Amino acid sequence: MAVEVVMPKLGMAMKEGTVSIWNKGVGDPVEKGESIASVSSEKIEIDVESPSEGTVLKIAVPEGEGVPPGTVICYIGIPGEEVAAALAVEEAQKTEVENATSVNEKQESITSVKAARNRVKISPVARKIAEAANLTIENIKGTGPGGRITKEDVETAIKNSASPQAEEKKETVEPPVNPIEENQQIPLSGIRKVIAGRMFDSLQKTAQLTINMKADVTDLMALQKQIAQTVQNHYDQKITVTDFIARAVVLSLQKHGEMNSAYMDDKIHLFKNVHLGMAVALEKGLVVPVIRNAESCSLIDLSRSIKTLAQKARQTQLTHEEMQGSTFTISNLGAYGVEHFTPVLNPPETGILGVGAVYDTPTYIGENLERRSILPLSLTFDHRVLDGAPAAAFLQTVKQYLEEPITMLL
Repeated sequence: MAVEVVMPKLGMAMKEGTVSIWNKGVGDPVEKGESIASVSSEKIEIDVESPSEGTVLKIAVPEGEGVPPGTVICYIGIPGEEVAAALAVEEAQKTEVENATSVNEKQESITSVKAARNRVKISPVARKIAEAANLTIENIKGTGPGGRITKEDVETAIKNSASPQAEEKKETVEPPVNPIEENQQIPLSGIRKVIAGRMFDSLQKTAQLTINMKADVTDLMALQKQIAQTVQNHYDQKITVTDFIARAVVLSLQKHGEMNSAYMDDKIHLFKNVHLGMAVALEKGLVVPVIRNAESCSLIDLSRSIKTLAQKARQTQLTHEEMQGSTFTISNLGAYGVEHFTPVLNPPETGILGVGAVYDTPTYIGENLERRSILPLSLTFDHRVLDGAPAAAFLQTVKQYLEEPITMLL
């Protein structure tokens, strides 16, 4: 009897999982413990390993399709082994289709090529772009994990394949194309689908307002450099400006409890503990790992947790529990040169702090003009929970901690 491989349950709240990519195709041999597919649910993506040695007999769930946990996604067994009733149903459907449609040799060839292409490790978005550009994905070198082809790899291949002769031929032979017809449709699935739903609901169901402020972090930058080597020697840890910002936010939330809250069921829930969400950008979308009980963490503890969770996020190793229960979120776009922006609330939280890029500017300190380092801060909050004045007071407290960084170490 063939072995069933089912969609794993990645968390208690999981309702649907999506097959992101098949690493094996029908007829391919597999070893026990070998990765046969990548699946995602909400903001988690993991590899599904083969439960036994054998051959992939049947793929029941195609890429991009979502199914409930426990659903059979493929069968593994001995070549020629029957896959119970499910295989009989598939054969019946196949016969019906064959009777209704005449399949010529050219169509069979195309189907064969597509089947081979499905065994190439490539993200769904990259696959659609490659198909639209008529590229052979087997000729594209992947730079992602395990040689997986990314969107950037396909875009590079498109640029390399372009030539003046091809462009000239295109201009002389092809008629003008209606811009409306030149579009690419990408079905939402996995992380992107979850983000789309949550962000839309966030803007539709909350009263969001964003206020901006600038903090002079000249002394903070100097302190960071001063203690960097000591922290490295004693804790084997690199201290960053982000670590100080997280510490400032946690201390400020303890002073302004209304910001560490959530609006649920027509009630404002004030939380005693600070569960700090730190947004991490990935190729497929944004994830927000959570540092639980951050108020009990020292600056070094926060630094270590931020880096550990970010690394797990990039390796798609976060558990469902590590991405639940945040009471406030920090989103940092400073690495991209962004200054002020409008972060969207992570429901049901009351606030989210957007952090921009540090820049130097001449500033008067008393009568003297000095070069100072400025950090842009953008706070989005739910106006249903608190008004502008208390939100500004919270942001002012964050600013004070950042401008007097020694207070965060006392």
